[in-house]
Parts: sequence; structure tokens; C-alpha cells
Amino acid sequence: MLNRRQLLIAGYGSALLGAAAGFWPGRTEAQPAGDWGEAQGYPTGWGPPGQMPRWEAYRPYRAGNFSGGFEAMFRHHLIAAPTQASPLQAEPKDVSYRLGFSRRSVSDYLDQWPVTGLLIARKGRVWSEHYRFGRDSSMRFQSWSMAKSVTSLLVGIALDRRLIGSLDDVPQDYAESLRGTLHGKIPMRHLLNMSSGAKVDHEGDSGRIDVPSITGLPSARTVGTDLEKVVREWSEVSEPPGQRYNYNELCPLTMGMVLRAVSGGSLAQFAQAQLWQPMGAEADASWLTDALGHEYNCVGFGARLRDWARLGQLVAQQGEMQGRQIVSRAWLADCASHGPQDAQVRYGTMRADMGYKNFFWQPRPSGAWLMMNGHLGQRLLVDRASQTVLVQTAMHSEGPMHKELYALFEAAIDSPG
Repeated sequence: MLNRRQLLIAGYGSALLGAAAGFWPGRTEAQPAGDWGEAQGYPTGWGPPGQMPRWEAYRPYRAGNFSGGFEAMFRHHLIAAPTQASPLQAEPKDVSYRLGFSRRSVSDYLDQWPVTGLLIARKGRVWSEHYRFGRDSSMRFQSWSMAKSVTSLLVGIALDRRLIGSLDDVPQDYAESLRGTLHGKIPMRHLLNMSSGAKVDHEGDSGRIDVPSITGLPSARTVGTDLEKVVREWSEVSEPPGQRYNYNELCPLTMGMVLRAVSGGSLAQFAQAQLWQPMGAEADASWLTDALGHEYNCVGFGARLRDWARLGQLVAQQGEMQGRQIVSRAWLADCASHGPQDAQVRYGTMRADMGYKNFFWQPRPSGAWLMMNGHLGQRLLVDRASQTVLVQTAMHSEGPMHKELYALFEAAIDSPG
């Protein structure tokens, strides 16, 4: 699996070089539509016959798999929508942005990059909504690691309801199956900040995590997978918890085990009762699971673009939707700030151009923006002050793509209305 952090860092560096030169590249980094499966009708599945079965490596399969195809490949839970959706009204508005010496439109951006869906909204009004590569508004789009931020919202709800007493507690206090294990003894605060101290490499250890947890062996995909076993048996240590940011899948998977234990059911059931239905989603969501029905909650959450926007609106409105406080203001404020115990994930320390907190990314030093960030270009950006939301689903995050996305988002924030 590609390293998400390396993709972001490389893209940001390329963007800075382009800006310093006073110009931006044309289509040299992007790929024509035919490279993404158009000629094959945007196929789904594990890949071409006779080839190694993979879940995201074959480009022609990404459009189909990332917008529903995974649900035919993996076991999954559905998260039922309520009978009445919260308002999200179409109010078309032109948003243009400056890049180098040029003025560009949303269409220019979409023509440049392999984006399957893009939506810009503010306070329940949809200014811009677009679908490409044969996708449409009825499809559920995969989150990849944006699911970690969904997990964060569920942790906040569990804290609000006193199902979890404190982030300084350890997982084995709540999940008996973790008692005596490495991850069972790491304070949850450090799990949420990707600072567990466990010796794990996000890229190098992906085969040791993804294969036994979700994909299964190439000869029998998805058979016999057990993500909780992987978490329980991981025993390698690099340093004490809380010292160093080290992005990995075991941190959110451990928190998923805690949430299942304290809620008495699946994450899907907890999300449906406490988040999805109270928020007023317009359609069912899905969450991929292992062979035992445990959600692979570091990735695997699928939802319509408009429901991703509603999640962004919930964050922008400090956890409130339709007059109901779904997740506390205190939790979302905590996701946007740092205390002494979070020094390793501050903006500029965690990375020169990014901060992190509670499975949310912070693209601005002030914490003014919160971002859900997923592999291969999945993004949900929230400006908390203006309540502007941008959702993007994509098939790759190439070159300076995300830098240009930030320019588009900043233009939307600056737009009146």
C-alpha cells in the first residue's frame, strides 16, 4: 500500500517548487480518463483475470471499487439513514481561485485531477456539486482513512455519554480482550494522537496488518481475517507512549475495540444510533469488516458525497445539527487544539506543514481548519469560522493536487454568503 504521508509530503513539496518558479504545471501530473477504466466501463473487483488480486493497486478498478465495488468484495455492515434527512439545499455559486498567475474555476480543477466527486457547501447550502468518471450522487464513496475521523466523532460521543471516563484511561479498562497486551496498556490519548510507541511502520508493515485484518491471502481473499487478533498479538515497542507521532492502523483499530466494548455492539450500530440518524443522513452508509464482522475502522466507511458534507457541517457547527448536540463542542474544540501532553502532534512538530489531534488533521497552525484525510485523494475540509465545507473523492493524489485543493478551499472561504 502507498504511504499516505509520503504522498502528501511529496505533493506539498512539488507545489512549493511550482509556486517558487512562478508557474504551475499543466496536465503533466494528471492522467487522461482512459487510464482510469473508462474503456472497460469502470470495472470492479480484485483486478484483471490472471493477475494478483489486489484491492487498490489497479487504476482502472479504482472508480468502481471506491464507489460501491468494495461492498461486493468485503463483508460489511450497513448504517441505516433516518426517515427524514437534514436540509442540504442546492444554491449554485461560482467559486474561482488564483493559482500562480492564473484564475481557475472548479471545472479547471476537475479537468486537471482524477477526482470522482467534489462538493462545496456552507451552512447547509450546496454551492458546487460535481461527479466525474461515471460516478453519480446515488453512490457511496469510500473514505479510506477519513474513517479514522469518523471514529474520532464516535469516541467523542462515547466520552460525552460517559461510556469512556477519560482519555488517560487505557483500553484494557474497557475491553477485556486487550488485558495484558501492548495496546491494552497505552493511554487512549496517545492512541488518538498516533503516538502509541508501538514499533510499526505504516508502509512497511501494511502486509502484516492489512492481509490478516481485512484482505486475506491472495489465494482466498477476505477468508479468515481477524483484525482484533492482529491488535492483541502486536508486541513490538519503539519508545514510551506519547513521545513521537507515528501514523499507523493499529491505533484506530484499538479504539474501535474499545468502542465496541463500551457500546455493547458493532461500530455500525453505535454510529447509526448516535451519529448517522441524529445527523439526518439522506442514505445508508456502509463499513467494511473482517470475516468476524468487526469494522476495519481505520478505513472502509462508505457514504454519499452529500452525507460526507453533512458530517463536515456537523463539525463546522460544533457538533450540533437540527437543534441537537450530537457530539460535544468540547470534543471538537479538543480536536482543534493542543495541550502539554500533545506536543508531539502540534503543527510544525508533527510535520512542517501539518498538525494532528484525535484522528483529525490540522492544515493550519491555528486549528482553524479540520481535515479528514484519506488515501489517494479523499478529503473533507472544514473551516470552523465560516462553516465552509469541501468534500473530495478521488483515485489518486498526484503532484501538487492537494495544494491546489487548498487554494480552491480558501477561495470558497473568502466568498460572501
